[in-house]
Amino acid sequence: MKHTLSVLVENQPGILSKVAGLFSRRGFNIDSLAVGVTEDPTVSRMTIVVDGDEHMVEQVEKQLNKLIQVIKVRVLEPGRFISRELSLVKVSCRTGDRGDVMKIAELMQARIVDVTTSTLTLQFCDTDERTETLLDLLRPYGFKEVVRAGAIAVEKGCH
Repeated sequence: MKHTLSVLVENQPGILSKVAGLFSRRGFNIDSLAVGVTEDPTVSRMTIVVDGDEHMVEQVEKQLNKLIQVIKVRVLEPGRFISRELSLVKVSCRTGDRGDVMKIAELMQARIVDVTTSTLTLQFCDTDERTETLLDLLRPYGFKEVVRAGAIAVEKGCH
């Protein structure tokens, strides 16, 4: 099962390496990782998605809390947070396929951000599930390149 962790850290050089090293030393794989500064420029938020059981996530949470630069760790509860992922998808597109790819983009609310004689590049921001749906629909046309940023997430409500 996938778990999403929201980790507030001091915005200092080297903290990303320490967090990644923590996962590496324990043999835990990171599915996605996004880091950005918060409303306070001295604090960054890491959104980490991991695939594992409850015990693994509990261990990761405990280990993260031991790092001095970590301010707060939250394991986000499914259904109680909003998550989005940004993707850029460059699709091979012969002239005859262009209309079909454009219809898929419109249907999925993806934005076409670049056009060449042989490719269309789509920008898409949505959930992991909808991103997979878009990729499944475009796969028959052939990908030139797929770039996915890590998921970012925030809890619903007034937390």
